[in-house]
Amino acid sequence: MTDNTTLDDTGVGLLDRERIIAKAGFNRWMVPPAALCIHLCIGMAYGFSVFWKPLENVLLGPDGKALPLCSAGATTFSEKTAGTLTALTATDCNWSQFDLGWMYTFFFVLLGVSAAIWGGWLERAGPRKAGFVATLCWCGGLLISALGIYLHQLWMLWLGSGVIGGVGLGLGYISPVSTLIKWFPDRRGMATGMAIMGFGGGAMIGSPLATALMGYFKTASHPGVWETFVAMAAIYLVFMLIGTFGYRVPPAGWKPEGWTAPVNSNAMISSKHVHLDNAHKTPQFWLLWLVLCMNVSAGIGIIGAASPMLQETFGGALVGSVETSYLDLKKDAALAAGAAAVGAGFVGLISLFNIFGRIAWASSSDNLGRKVTYFIFFVLGAALYVLAAFAADWKILSVFVGSFCIIASMYGGGFATIPAYLADIFGTQFVGAIHGRLLTAWSTAGIVGPVIVNYLHDTRLASGVAPDQVYGPIFYILAGMLVVGFVANLLVRPVNPKWQKTDEELAAERAKLHEKSDVIASGSFGIGKGGIDAKAAVFWLLVGIPLAWGILMTVEKALVLFQ
Repeated sequence: MTDNTTLDDTGVGLLDRERIIAKAGFNRWMVPPAALCIHLCIGMAYGFSVFWKPLENVLLGPDGKALPLCSAGATTFSEKTAGTLTALTATDCNWSQFDLGWMYTFFFVLLGVSAAIWGGWLERAGPRKAGFVATLCWCGGLLISALGIYLHQLWMLWLGSGVIGGVGLGLGYISPVSTLIKWFPDRRGMATGMAIMGFGGGAMIGSPLATALMGYFKTASHPGVWETFVAMAAIYLVFMLIGTFGYRVPPAGWKPEGWTAPVNSNAMISSKHVHLDNAHKTPQFWLLWLVLCMNVSAGIGIIGAASPMLQETFGGALVGSVETSYLDLKKDAALAAGAAAVGAGFVGLISLFNIFGRIAWASSSDNLGRKVTYFIFFVLGAALYVLAAFAADWKILSVFVGSFCIIASMYGGGFATIPAYLADIFGTQFVGAIHGRLLTAWSTAGIVGPVIVNYLHDTRLASGVAPDQVYGPIFYILAGMLVVGFVANLLVRPVNPKWQKTDEELAAERAKLHEKSDVIASGSFGIGKGGIDAKAAVFWLLVGIPLAWGILMTVEKALVLFQ
């Protein structure tokens, strides 16, 4: 058999795909921590709310008190929007959470859009080049935002972190997906679950880190936010570059030593490949788009409102004052502070389930099958939303909290399982780019889910509904969305063979990527042998220690729920 593990690097750039084809002796367990280095950094997008309150008070008057908000006095949506337009360039008023929150919207809209636009380029350029661009966008965006805070120009925050950083999110998020699937054909779900777990865990590390840095840089005249952005950009630059240059891709035809691909054991797992240009022409793509959109929409709005939802539903019961309603609770500063602490603990707890659900559910899907895994998500999820509605009426806190912990685990599990589902249906050759296009479902859900939850919440409160009765109908609507996802998942079937490439067409595609081996040839080529060796263990510690620290901080916050 021809040796496929060597490559003449003459004339090959440091970031080029040809440069990172693995050679004999490489351990495939080096790739997941490289992906985690990037995902743990860009995952801080989930934790940006830690900056909202400090930035609302960044400008002080001569008396040392915060200047009014640019949207001070605004009560309607149009008035708030006008205030935001003023805030974009104003230097004499403070920004509101509404003004700043647009960065969060830009993050996830641009994530899906950029992944869709540049997913095909990523497959051709390789994960190292894509990871490098993602690093420049994410860290450069933080630096532009730091300058925007220093100059008090909101538009620079929107452009820096929201738009440029959002592009970095998209490229960084999908950069390892197809690579990991190709390295772990025997455990696709576990491989992608490990990386995408990091995206969910980024805020666990980033939020307490940002809080600590702001405490260090804070002075009497400013909250130390712009310095924190600069420091985090520097830290993330180091970690993301380590991950970027740690990426390797297997030679064409590589497979784990001793592993043989199952033959016709599961009709839902294809050994053929569908080109990126054809994937969206199949009904399977749009059914899976709907599957992801419904799963995310049903979870993201509730997760974003977790703390106020718990406080409004249970009121004084959270702090041992069963007869105290939420409205009365707000009048007592001590009780309100205690309830807020419990709410923060609830947020921490569902964050933990979101994290571990990504690796647990994705790994389980390797045995259960991807379609069955989503069947569980939709059936169990819908049932839990109905149960949560009853628990809210019955004021059973343990059932309410437990329901949302499991829902959060399936929310995260849906993200981690979808890349493997795509690889099963469309093959592995173009899965990274196809996954990028499918992430437009996430962008859509990032708007749909919060709009449904927040709009219904506000309108029901405005109509005089008691706070503890607000969420029940919302839960039923979200359960209905999961039923739609269930139907879409039920309709997924193997792709029509007319969309699949022949071996000759696949060989031609691989030749474009300078993959030197013949498409028929296969074997381990001395690559990826064994489990985690000493070198891989050190790499895992590099990402494992910060992740463990973030989990510890979150657990400490969540313990309030059990006191």
